[in-house]
Amino acid sequence: MSGFSSLLQSRLLGRDRTSDPLSRLRFALETMPGSRKYVFTPTTRAEILSELYDAFWGPYAHLFLPNSNSSLPLHAMLSEATDHADHNVSFFIAQQSGGCCDCGDVEAWRMPIHCPYHPPKPETTEYLSAFALRTLQATPRATPRTILGQEIPPVRDYPYRVSVPQELHDTMSRTVAYALDFILDTLDFSPDETTPPANENDLRAQLSGDPTQRDQSRDQFSLVLWNDDKHSFEELVLLLCDLSNRTREEASVAVDRIDEQGREVIETNSNATRLLEMAQSISQIDLGATLRRAYDTFREQVVAVIIEWLLDLTRSRLATDTLILREVIAAELLNPRRHYAYMPTHDVGKVLSDINDPSRIDWMFLYHTRLWKKPRLNLKEIYASLLTLSHEHKLAVASHFASVYHRIIDAYLLVDREAETSIKYFALQLFTVPSVALYIVRQHNIVSRLLSIITAFFTNQIQEKRIVYPPDSDASIDVDSYPFKSKRFMPVFSDLRYLCHNESVQQLIAHNREYIVQFSKTCQIFMCVNPNKRAASSHVEYETDAWISVFNVTLSLSRVIKVYGEAFSRATAAELVAAITTVMHHILMVTAVADEQRDITRFPPVLFHDVNFGDTPYQVVDFDVMEGWVSFHHSLQWLLAELFKHVDILSEESLREIGLSSLRDVCLRNASEQAILTIIDYPLRVLAMIAQIRTGLWVRNGFAIRGQLMHYRDFMLRELCYDQDLFILQTALIILDPNTVLVSMLDRFQLIGYFSGATLHPVYENTHLPSMVEELLYIIITVLTETASATNMPMPAAIRREIVHALAVGPCTFTDLTKRVAERMVDDVCFERVLREVTTFKSPEATSDSGLYELKDEAYDEINPFFYHYTRNKREDVETVLRNRHKRKTGVEDPVIVPKLADFGNGPFSTIPSVFESEVLLQIIFYGIYNILILTDAQGVTPPSSEAILDQLVHLIMLAMGARPQVFSRLATYKVFEEDQTLLDVLCAFEHHDKFKAYKVRVEWILKEMTLHQPDEMRQRRRVVDTSMGDSIDPADAKKRAAKARQEAIMRQMKAQQASFVTNLEDLDADEDEDIGDTPEAPVSYGTCIVCQEELNNSKPFGSLGFLQPSRLLRRQPDGQGAYITEALSSAESLDRSSEQSSDTVFPPLEAMAKDQKARSFHNFDGFSAQYTRFGIHSSICSHMMHLECFTVYSGSIRQRHRAQATRNHPDNIHRKEFICPLCKSLGNVVLPVATTAMPTELNTLPFTDWTRAAGISILKSKADPVVDAMQLRNGSGEFVFWAAEDKYVPSYFRIPDRPADHMELHKMVDTVMVIGKNISQQSRHLRERPEPEPGERGAGMYLPEELVGYTIASLEVAQRGTGSPGCTVADGLTDSNFRMIRGLVACLTKLVGLNLWTRQDEGRDPIRHAIIKRLLPEWSRGSLTSFTYPLLLRDPFTILVETAAVAPDMLRQVLILTYYACLARTVIGMVYILNKSRIPSSTNAMQRRHEDIFGDVHMFFMSVVRHSPVFEQAGDMVFSAFGEPRIEKLLYMFTLPFLRKAAILCRAMLPSAFPSPPASNDGCEYSRLLAMLGVPPLSDLPNQDTLQTALSVWCQHYGTSHAASQLNCGVVLDYPVVYRLARLPLILDHLYLDQEKIMTCPHCKTVPMDAAICLICGATCCLQSHCCMDYENGFRGECNMHTRECAGPIGVYFCVKRCALLYLYANNGTFGQSPYLDVHGEVDVSMRRGRRQYLHHARWEEARKVWLNHGVPTLIARRLESTVDSGGWETL
Repeated sequence: MSGFSSLLQSRLLGRDRTSDPLSRLRFALETMPGSRKYVFTPTTRAEILSELYDAFWGPYAHLFLPNSNSSLPLHAMLSEATDHADHNVSFFIAQQSGGCCDCGDVEAWRMPIHCPYHPPKPETTEYLSAFALRTLQATPRATPRTILGQEIPPVRDYPYRVSVPQELHDTMSRTVAYALDFILDTLDFSPDETTPPANENDLRAQLSGDPTQRDQSRDQFSLVLWNDDKHSFEELVLLLCDLSNRTREEASVAVDRIDEQGREVIETNSNATRLLEMAQSISQIDLGATLRRAYDTFREQVVAVIIEWLLDLTRSRLATDTLILREVIAAELLNPRRHYAYMPTHDVGKVLSDINDPSRIDWMFLYHTRLWKKPRLNLKEIYASLLTLSHEHKLAVASHFASVYHRIIDAYLLVDREAETSIKYFALQLFTVPSVALYIVRQHNIVSRLLSIITAFFTNQIQEKRIVYPPDSDASIDVDSYPFKSKRFMPVFSDLRYLCHNESVQQLIAHNREYIVQFSKTCQIFMCVNPNKRAASSHVEYETDAWISVFNVTLSLSRVIKVYGEAFSRATAAELVAAITTVMHHILMVTAVADEQRDITRFPPVLFHDVNFGDTPYQVVDFDVMEGWVSFHHSLQWLLAELFKHVDILSEESLREIGLSSLRDVCLRNASEQAILTIIDYPLRVLAMIAQIRTGLWVRNGFAIRGQLMHYRDFMLRELCYDQDLFILQTALIILDPNTVLVSMLDRFQLIGYFSGATLHPVYENTHLPSMVEELLYIIITVLTETASATNMPMPAAIRREIVHALAVGPCTFTDLTKRVAERMVDDVCFERVLREVTTFKSPEATSDSGLYELKDEAYDEINPFFYHYTRNKREDVETVLRNRHKRKTGVEDPVIVPKLADFGNGPFSTIPSVFESEVLLQIIFYGIYNILILTDAQGVTPPSSEAILDQLVHLIMLAMGARPQVFSRLATYKVFEEDQTLLDVLCAFEHHDKFKAYKVRVEWILKEMTLHQPDEMRQRRRVVDTSMGDSIDPADAKKRAAKARQEAIMRQMKAQQASFVTNLEDLDADEDEDIGDTPEAPVSYGTCIVCQEELNNSKPFGSLGFLQPSRLLRRQPDGQGAYITEALSSAESLDRSSEQSSDTVFPPLEAMAKDQKARSFHNFDGFSAQYTRFGIHSSICSHMMHLECFTVYSGSIRQRHRAQATRNHPDNIHRKEFICPLCKSLGNVVLPVATTAMPTELNTLPFTDWTRAAGISILKSKADPVVDAMQLRNGSGEFVFWAAEDKYVPSYFRIPDRPADHMELHKMVDTVMVIGKNISQQSRHLRERPEPEPGERGAGMYLPEELVGYTIASLEVAQRGTGSPGCTVADGLTDSNFRMIRGLVACLTKLVGLNLWTRQDEGRDPIRHAIIKRLLPEWSRGSLTSFTYPLLLRDPFTILVETAAVAPDMLRQVLILTYYACLARTVIGMVYILNKSRIPSSTNAMQRRHEDIFGDVHMFFMSVVRHSPVFEQAGDMVFSAFGEPRIEKLLYMFTLPFLRKAAILCRAMLPSAFPSPPASNDGCEYSRLLAMLGVPPLSDLPNQDTLQTALSVWCQHYGTSHAASQLNCGVVLDYPVVYRLARLPLILDHLYLDQEKIMTCPHCKTVPMDAAICLICGATCCLQSHCCMDYENGFRGECNMHTRECAGPIGVYFCVKRCALLYLYANNGTFGQSPYLDVHGEVDVSMRRGRRQYLHHARWEEARKVWLNHGVPTLIARRLESTVDSGGWETL
């Protein structure tokens, strides 16, 4: 350090080091690398920032403040505040920063949007107009001059300007200047490419800014690893662990920094050899790595901090002035740099030698490629912030950008490793601004330079990673060279298009001939590129894909051609004529002028030959498409076509002013007819070639030729190439003699002979010839009728025409529509407005629907069946549609669709209809029909394609009769051809030909029209069929009538035979009944086995395929959260009625903006917390049944499949006993018994009081049963040990003597349930709160009546909430399969009783019945015989009802009454606990009692329940007085209604006939209907129910004196009583991003995820498949899988924001579901590629909710995985 210090002492520290903050800054930055030992730490960063700020603001630090508004919310606010009525709103997520808000920029908007925050000043428009005029009038300089900082005035009229002391201004300027110079001095030595040196000598020879590099033995070097998109995080982590001995955590941190910053120093030391080995091993796997001196690397890290500091300044303000800091930065960036390097070791001036006095910003633009990701993005944001200062600043930045643009393109195309962050894309911010584009085109000649870059690049003029400028004009093109294979060239064409699209630049192009000259030269090099030659004898051996690259290039060029041609709409007639002449000259120079460098494959010599057609000689170009080379690409002809489209300027009046009479004069004044024929011949060759390809003559050329044809004629691209070639041909008809053009077409298609009468062709085979004729006629019809280009049709009219013809066949989606229309039209601003005018939108209704656009009826009148974009099949379909429409309207059976006359206006193309007077065309029509008639008569069948050809010919004749009826009729009558026949003679024969009756009506119309002009000839030649005689019968009609009579006779005979058969069968049945009257009944059938297809009955055991899954669906009412109380209070009274409102189903949703703004306060998406969910087992069946024997065989086949497909991710897991239903592919893991032999199903009809007395007597008579008492849990709850999932003492069936066979099979099915239940129970003990014995004891594990059967029924009830129709209850909404499943589960419980008490007479059901009654009835609940220490009210009453259904379904109604009242009392206890913690909801102030008839005196009942505990009584009194009786009543109603709904389901399942639905006339509230259905007395009747009063008193007293009540920790948790909803997503998708920092922050990594997934159950945000939140220790599990475990247990439902799709997860498997959002056109936008605004679709959202509610996620995933060969990896999401 001594040498460096002395150097600084002498050069820098001539005065006191502390006197000048800037000097301190310089000293700190220059000495820092050595003093920090080249190790850059957070402390170093803080120190740099401290020195920068000290030097920047000096003693004025108190004046500086951060800007208050963050960018995204501000822009959202502006978007909502501005007027976007009738706008097409697009929404994209930028991957990087660098944009700027332009709502106040008048140049950015076609129409004012009236932003209240940034209103444009009136004088701005005047200033811009004056600026444009000055720029146009100014003479361009020979050497472009850039605008310097001192030339830019401060922003004028800024209202918040503050007075800045000159000292502060100077300090700020000097500090920013030094900081920028430090950046540049450092980057002078930085490399352009991220490749390590080859050896140690190269390493030490590297340029360095280190002034102390004398002692090379002590040199420190740093190895830097660079970011890329090719390698995964995991690859880099393993690489760093391997190379640098880092731990996994350290490597992960380093990789995160590489991803965030763009690079990271991974090793610094003096061991150059070791570092070199590491660098080369990294580069071998195509990772960017640099190895340089540690001094230079350290300074580069300082540069990154300085750039961050500059960015921070742009976001800060000086007092109220938000502009001054950006003005200072702009001024210094635009000034020349000062070199602070103390030991300059190389001449940096050569880098920008072609720029006079380069400013700092020029260097920054040039050195951008030497930076890495984060500094690059920061710099782009800094530049963008400067553009918003003023127009002068925007202009200055643009002028500097333009001056180094060619160097920026060099780096982008040839050097830059990170193209996505290239400064080249900054062009989009500049080139699209009209005034800026005009300035840089005029003053910096940017268009000319861009064209030179394109020319040099594609002719491969590249030297030392730079494109040669100016290029060599004689260089040739090679489609196999690197430039054509590069994928980066497209943005260069885009830049040119952006520039030329500005109106001011188009003025320049139109008025200055040099622009069209240079552009023509550029197009010239792409002329006839990549030609094709027909492979005649053998298949092409090697098919290259070079054609793809060529099409990409030429289509990019053709888009520029389109814009360039449009510019001449602003030209004068003289300027346009000069441009046409220029382009024609360049075409002829490249195609017709022979020289030594000519490529004869692309441009063969132009030869002419004589052709005789119709006794007239014609001289046309001699070329054989079958033998020569033909290219699809004729860029100059496409440009010429664009110029010809300006028909308004080429009108006779305009041309007369410059001494010309017509377009023919324009073209022929400098070129001969042969030259014009040469020009049009190239497009004609392509048309002939594509006809031959479509016909099948080029099949040996392979896929490449078909691919080129598809691109050339593609709907979206055809207007760039195919349509242009057709238009050139159309133009030739008005420039040359139409006969010559038509003969040229015949010659190129090699059909001269065919249309001269020769039906055999020397080259085309019989199948090829008709197709070629059809293709030719298609082109002739097109050039004679197509008016869009010939009349320069306005864009709205052209779009309307395309839409009408695209929808003619029927409705389609918006995406399908856009695939049928040119992309330029789809992108036009008026497309959607026109679409609304001509169509009716049908919004999607069902979940699989998409929005459809249907043509309005009046638009069908505009359809032309021979529209030139139609294929033959499409044309036939359209004709069918139009005929059917005419038939419906007119009633005519076979209507004639008369073609509409083509309106060519008054322009140069108005003479096109005169072609119908051509004798050549007449001869084509004549022989077209004549040849088909001759061939048909000779062969007896119609030749191939004859229908299509005749359609075209008849259409041509109808067109001729509309356009030139007089002349064409005369020609058709008198012009004689083969066998002295005229066209009229052929038509008369054609009219009555047996084989062509489909054309009769149309030919009649033609002849009728001709009769008007040639009546005498028509009478002589036309054969008239007399239809006046009654006995003249059409033979065809007679044949049809005879066939119909035969059919009717056969039908009558069959009917008689059927009647006879039925009679005989009835007699046979009667005889059989008499014979077998004493035989036993046939077994009841339950359907067929889905494996063996045999009947399912009692003869062989069978079961239903079921699935038991762990679940956390059921919700508990959260305590202390008033919003949930309000929700319950405002809920609908009947949950069995649809909760949907009509407004919910409207798409797009009504008032979506307002609703989303209101909902933004819910920052967790209004999800439901997982801590308030209840765990259990849910059972489901798929409704299919199987024999147990068949199930055993099927299980074996599953194991075999798993072994055979070992690498597949199977939908079922053998270890979890899972299988897939072979029929419906549902997931299963158990076989549930089907209750075929039911227990007594008669309900006990004793009144409740009598039943109670009888039950008590029966218990008194029974003896004490210690065995049953021992089978109850020790905690005194009354639960039975044998119904516990982990009960270890269930006797094996094989130890039971005298076992019947059918019971053995039932036992097997019960075993499948118990095995799954035990597995789930063992894994979920931590999720259960109920007291249970320790594992290993009897009664351990989940209690199946409650947590399997009860949970399943509760889930079914929840799923039915908010659905239903009048006259139905919740039980009516379930299917028979659901009831069969419930009965099967209850049968399992019954069987478990029998297994434990198998020695008892009724398998132990009677003692269990007595035990249940003892638990419920007061006189036995606390008696001496048993002791229930656990209060009844702490148990779920519904569980007792399930137990009753299992052992005594006959007493369901009586037990139901008891359990209902227990539920009422229990609910009061739970409400006290919840309401005691809640505030009174303010939104439901005025409530009235509505259910006095049900609940009676609520206050008395409420206080009676809580009076047994002083603490509880006081709390209850406070709650009641606070909330009031109406609210308490409503809450009591809502919390007890689910019990009644569950009871209705259970009772209907067990005893369907005993619990019928109430009559439809009873349409009261659901509560009263259910009480009536179940026969339960309402609470209002309690004073008359002494037994119930006694029971309630004992239950409440038992609870009140228990420990639970004394602590006010009630132990009673109420269920969530309202309709279950998923988390609330905004109605408009892009509203997710308005407050994403608040609502979409991952709780794990505390960041806004790049790819977020929102849990739709609890509303949490997770990182989707992101390395930051991955659990590497547990098998690389992603955060969604980890969150699923904590949230909903086994299943997860997520909305993937960026992918715009649903994600379903279950047990390490998953699948993606369809998006719940649809765009405004009713379509899914996967990954938001189209960028249209998306709205929540109600039906799709409901479908996702139903899948979740019905526990359908596992089966949904299984079905998706079963339908594909999935490779797994879902656990990483």
